[in-house]
Amino acid sequence: MKKIMNRPDQFVEDSLQGILYAHAEKLRAHPEDLRAIVRADAPARGKVAIVTGGGYGHLPLFLGYVGPGACDGVAVGNVFTSPSCESIVRACQLADGGEGILFLFGNYMGDQMNFEMAGEMLSLEGIRTETIRAADDVASAPRASWQERRGIAGIFFAYWVAGAKAGQGASLDEVASVTRKACARIATIGVAFSSCQLPESAQPIFSIEDGEMELGMGIHGEKGISRCGMMDSAALAKRMTGALVEDLRLKAGSRIAVLVNGLGSTSREELYILTKDVFDLARAADITVERCFVGEYVTSMEMAGASLTFFGLDDELSALIKQPVSTPFVKE
Repeated sequence: MKKIMNRPDQFVEDSLQGILYAHAEKLRAHPEDLRAIVRADAPARGKVAIVTGGGYGHLPLFLGYVGPGACDGVAVGNVFTSPSCESIVRACQLADGGEGILFLFGNYMGDQMNFEMAGEMLSLEGIRTETIRAADDVASAPRASWQERRGIAGIFFAYWVAGAKAGQGASLDEVASVTRKACARIATIGVAFSSCQLPESAQPIFSIEDGEMELGMGIHGEKGISRCGMMDSAALAKRMTGALVEDLRLKAGSRIAVLVNGLGSTSREELYILTKDVFDLARAADITVERCFVGEYVTSMEMAGASLTFFGLDDELSALIKQPVSTPFVKE
């Protein structure tokens, strides 16, 4: 195993401290909890706060999306492990601007349990919360049961929508409503070419033979829907785009935003080839791509591979994802 680190059991703390040093103008941590982090100017008074959280190892998810136009706070867990209830509460206490808090996180059992407990504790302090779980991985459940899906890269768009709506002075109910609408219109499918490796482990989580890939693999190494031989970009784009078009029932005249996301070890050059092939397919189907993002937005340590997200737009959602965002990893 080759990683830049000191002790494996200090991997998260050392990395978080580096982020706080590098982005001191944008982020600050709770004085008693390095894993409870908020935007540097928190709380934003008179605005609904958005608090997220999850396991470490997916940068820039989750804490990379803390800042004006996106989230107000984040609770960070160990690598691929849910954040603690205590860190969630501390992040919320720093982020609370007096208008309630939207919990927005990926659909995983441990996260759900700890955010639920945190919400109960905050209610005792008179802080109202609403919860939305991003659930966009088409490989993990059918469209009819989309709310049971894993949350993966598509949460990027949910952050943008929630942050924009909250920034307009909307109420907690209004922010939650439009974010739920957005989550129902987001679908993602991923493909892995190699495993990731946890800092404390000497072995990769799984293995993929040379010349193979796994379609639908999750960002923690969860089993995908098929393992097959490597495809060229055009064939891969056709397979991934077809799954998302079918899932979202897109047709001629549909409008979408697209996220082409690298999982940690795939070059941007490759991602742009995939982007070109996705655009060619969208244009052939008369589907309009209104916004496109290419790069590493939700990773899985050093996993090689990519994910593709489509976000079906209407006028309201289109306007919201054009609002400004300023975080350590996104500035639009």
